[in-house]
Amino acid sequence: MSERPPISPRSPRAALEPEQVPPPPKRSERARNPFIVVGNAIITLILFLMIAAGGTYIYGKQKIEAPGPLQEDKVVNIPSRAGVTDIADILQREGVIDNNRWAFIGSVFALRARSDLKPGEYQFQKNASLRDVISTIVDGKVVQHSITVPEGLTSEQIVARLSDNDIFSGSVREIPREGTLLPETYKFPRGTPREQVIARMQQAQKRVLADIWERRNPDIPIRTPEQLVTLASIVEKETGKADERSRVAAVFVNRLRQKIKLQSDPTIIYGLVGGKGTLGRPIKRSEIQQPSPYNTYVVEGLPPGPIANPGRASLEAAANPARTRDLFFVADGTGGHAFSDSYDQHQKNVAKLRAMEKQIQNDTVEPADEPPPPAAANASADSSPPAAPAKPAPAKRPARSSPRQGTSQSSAPSPVVQQ
Repeated sequence: MSERPPISPRSPRAALEPEQVPPPPKRSERARNPFIVVGNAIITLILFLMIAAGGTYIYGKQKIEAPGPLQEDKVVNIPSRAGVTDIADILQREGVIDNNRWAFIGSVFALRARSDLKPGEYQFQKNASLRDVISTIVDGKVVQHSITVPEGLTSEQIVARLSDNDIFSGSVREIPREGTLLPETYKFPRGTPREQVIARMQQAQKRVLADIWERRNPDIPIRTPEQLVTLASIVEKETGKADERSRVAAVFVNRLRQKIKLQSDPTIIYGLVGGKGTLGRPIKRSEIQQPSPYNTYVVEGLPPGPIANPGRASLEAAANPARTRDLFFVADGTGGHAFSDSYDQHQKNVAKLRAMEKQIQNDTVEPADEPPPPAAANASADSSPPAAPAKPAPAKRPARSSPRQGTSQSSAPSPVVQQ
């Protein structure tokens, strides 16, 4: 058992006096090091920035993914050379983004898309978020405009249509060769140069022509793809109904085999007006035998080139015509044609057409308002009062003109029926 130190008695006065507090420990030299102080400050700043960045990230993600203010789908044009601020102003003005355009600008930088924004015409979906809007512009998902080029137009007519369409830009320096454009429905973004449109139509025509030429009937009297296009252009201009194409083509193929002139009215028109395409009036009798390289009433065989730009279906019909012996066809008054393999039958079909036209004209004559007074028994026809003038309504015309006769049957052609 250890001995306790003796307790020294204290006087009452000494007991009332406070005991002496020991001095505080001295601060270590390491804690006063400036590097430690700076390090602590940096760590504190980093922690603060991390917390701020985390909050900003969460807010920014919610902002980018949040539905936008657009109430319905809308097409907006972003012009070329527009910067991020310009694009933000356009989108804000069009209601694609809300009034806080800086949210869009910040989102562009956050997604690292500043250098990938592309000009063009875009369709933004209803309630598109900022991410959707930016992705649409970055991906270049521009609006595609459909343009349909009808079959049977000349190259000059097609160029005129492109020139009148404000979707395209630039001009066409030179009219393409006849028959080198494929009539079809194409899709282009706004601002596409017209030269580029022409180039695409030419490429499509080459591709389709090469495919059809490989699948042609080897027995047809056509030796080159260019001749096939020429024949198809005549078939295109002569066809009133789609299901008659192969039979119309057969008529011309049979005539080529038998060395009979094609006698196609559209070739007369092309010889007169060229690429303008339309004459604007019926063909005159004097023009039927008017010399022209394209007038197939005068020249034998095919003309020197196409008279229009035929479509895919007419190219197919010319390459694989129906197996018939038909040599003639004439409009039947209903939009189609009556076909025949003999001139006598053809003349009967023409007579039916004339009778039908006459009947239609008679049926559309309006009666006079008041009947004329009876003529005297001894009065001549010239002395009787004239009847009220007839007022015929427009009669339906045949859909197409057609070959009339072979060269050996008659020296004078039958009347021309023009669409």
